[in-house]
Amino acid sequence: MGKLEEFEILFDKNKVVFSPGDSISGTVKVRLGQPLQCKAFKVSCNGFCGVTNKVNDTAWMVEEQYFNSTVSVADKGTLKQGEHTFPFRFLIPGTAPTSFEGSYGRIIYRVRAFIDTPRFSKDYNIEKAFYLLSLLNLNELPDIWGTCSSAVTQHFTYMLMKTGTVFLKAQTDMKGYTPGQIIQVIASIHNQSGKSTGNMVASLVQRVTYETKKPIHDIRTIAEVEGGVVKAGKEVEWTEQIIVPPLPQSSLAGCDLIKIEYYVKVCVKSPEVLLTLPIHIGNVSLDKKLQLSNKAAPPAFAEAGDTPASTSITDTTTTPTLPQRPAPKPAPRPAPRSRMSSHNSPSAPPAEYYQGAEGGAPNNNGYPNKRQSQLVSPNAFSYAPGLFFSGDQQHNGPAPYPAHGASSIPTPHILPPDYDTSGYPQGQLAHIFFVLKGETSSKTKKEVQTPSTEALKTIISKSFVLQQFLWHPGLYEDQIM
Repeated sequence: MGKLEEFEILFDKNKVVFSPGDSISGTVKVRLGQPLQCKAFKVSCNGFCGVTNKVNDTAWMVEEQYFNSTVSVADKGTLKQGEHTFPFRFLIPGTAPTSFEGSYGRIIYRVRAFIDTPRFSKDYNIEKAFYLLSLLNLNELPDIWGTCSSAVTQHFTYMLMKTGTVFLKAQTDMKGYTPGQIIQVIASIHNQSGKSTGNMVASLVQRVTYETKKPIHDIRTIAEVEGGVVKAGKEVEWTEQIIVPPLPQSSLAGCDLIKIEYYVKVCVKSPEVLLTLPIHIGNVSLDKKLQLSNKAAPPAFAEAGDTPASTSITDTTTTPTLPQRPAPKPAPRPAPRSRMSSHNSPSAPPAEYYQGAEGGAPNNNGYPNKRQSQLVSPNAFSYAPGLFFSGDQQHNGPAPYPAHGASSIPTPHILPPDYDTSGYPQGQLAHIFFVLKGETSSKTKKEVQTPSTEALKTIISKSFVLQQFLWHPGLYEDQIM
């Protein structure tokens, strides 16, 4: 090298791997055989990504720079003969992506030292690369838990005229792995044809996309395992393992020119049936304890008072039920009353008092049953002279036709009594009316003698009071007694 016998960049502690946000420091060592005139002595640290369309070419078509820092370690002047050291220190940005080297592009980090000499003199420069590793924690990726599965059905033709179908289903035990871990591949193949299939193959594939004017896809098989064939009409379950070798991580956060993807390809040869299972390669493996804690975490309620104290929650996935309605209170039964006769009533049972009457259900137009209590006005069944039913008064007696939609209930028909033979006072009173009108029957003329006028008045008066007493004992009890 003539005057320059030694020109070297040394990192502190010989460290060459750093993380985003770290500081990189070291020295530049120079040993001169004779004095050297220089205009500038600078040290720079930079990181960038370059992409090309030719394999292993460094004439980048597209570049992306992440940082570039330069410091001057010596002023303009003459460097004396002998050995010199110049320290440096740089800070690596926290957003810088991980180092990567591919066939069509690279992410490069380096420290360069440059000695600018006067005109017509030789310039001196040297560089040293370092590597940046941004750890990818698989536990922080969304939708990373569980297995990855897929299925495909392939129809094919063989021997010119025959057709068949192959059903392929496969899954991996996880969605994320780190170098050194084992990928468990489980495949199920159902050969619904008359010929045997080719061998089954499972492989770990890396796909790198380089963003240029026309994107370039570099697909490489990293590891591969092969199984046997599936005979005609058979269904086979195949289990295999793939060891993950040292690989760059899936995500290059901060880089827009290079994209890395990994997937497991499961295929059957002859006929060609294949499917892909995308996975992630990271630096921090999945922690199953975090998965269990996420599953066991109970849902949080907005407020503790939102849940009724009497409600017991046993399953958060079931639909909440409405609180049970309180059971209706049974209607009080009317107090039993003694009747003066065992004969059937002329048209209906005795009515309750209209105001404050005992009983439960209100009136309806259907047939009353044994559990219903009839609530009517006091004169609903009064047959005293001068009383009649108005058009707006309703009764609960048996109607000849039930209301629309009511179910038929068999009940004995209640017919009006024979007033000539009835033992009720109404029968005797009706006979007296017939006598006054001269319409007595032959039986009546033989058994009953015509009373005097005073006797008629007494009979009519007592008959009316007795009739009312039968329906309403409390109102006319003093007059009867």
